[in-house]
Amino acid sequence: MCSSDLPVRRVEVDGFWMDDHPVTVAEFARFAAATGYVTVAEHPLDPAQYPGADPALLRPGSLVFHPTDGPVDLRGVTQWWHYVPGAQWRRPRGPGSSVKRRGEHPVTHVAAEDAEAYAAWAGKQLPSEAEWEFAARGGLDGAVFTWGDDFAPGGTMMANTWQGEFPWQNLKTDGWEATSPVRSFPANGYGLYDMAGNVWEWTSDYFITRRGGQVQHSCCTPRNPRVTSAEASLAPGEPGAHIPRRVTKGGSHLCAPNYCLRYRPAARQPQAIDTATCHLGFRCILRDASG
Repeated sequence: MCSSDLPVRRVEVDGFWMDDHPVTVAEFARFAAATGYVTVAEHPLDPAQYPGADPALLRPGSLVFHPTDGPVDLRGVTQWWHYVPGAQWRRPRGPGSSVKRRGEHPVTHVAAEDAEAYAAWAGKQLPSEAEWEFAARGGLDGAVFTWGDDFAPGGTMMANTWQGEFPWQNLKTDGWEATSPVRSFPANGYGLYDMAGNVWEWTSDYFITRRGGQVQHSCCTPRNPRVTSAEASLAPGEPGAHIPRRVTKGGSHLCAPNYCLRYRPAARQPQAIDTATCHLGFRCILRDASG
């Protein structure tokens, strides 16, 4: 368990239904065709929101992963993450790429408002962090992974993650270098696919740390906890400090034991709400009347 997962706390959530897979390229394409929706990655950038940025990069685009040629200092994320003008959900690696024959892969390069727009169109919602984690566990309370405690039971790969030394050596033991079609790996105990690896998934909660007394405790188990304060998610002193951050869950195909062992139900990661990447997607839920 990582320090960012702590402290462990018990919560309750009301009933809900969750899509059994992340929203796919084909599903998002139907939404875009029906509504004319334009994603954040396709919008012009406001220079005032990015003080000091290279003007040449202030063009519509998104973050794309590029492996390094060899081992590098893992503190320097700009060695493998590159802002690529023109990258967006239809062109996941930038101009010249396409999603042809990738209709069943998770849609990527979607910012938080893109995910919420799709969910509203579909008559659904994004899950809270608690709802997402409850669903990911699949009934295995306390297990390390969504399927149990063994990473590869009987030698079977259970999720699309990174095998080898990140960010340069991808052994592709799971058969995939980047995203994989949804349902390519076994479902968890609740019949949900890709709750670990493949793509990170947006939640509706804003990100706050769970240390330093920032989480309210009470005598009772919190019911349907949600973090709705964008201001509380700001990170003063860090790049993009003025941009709120949401919780993302599940890890991705870029998560490796030597860098990001976050394809676990307990793991969580902050993501600026205006950011889209090649390993970030979402899925939807439908709450019952009491949710």
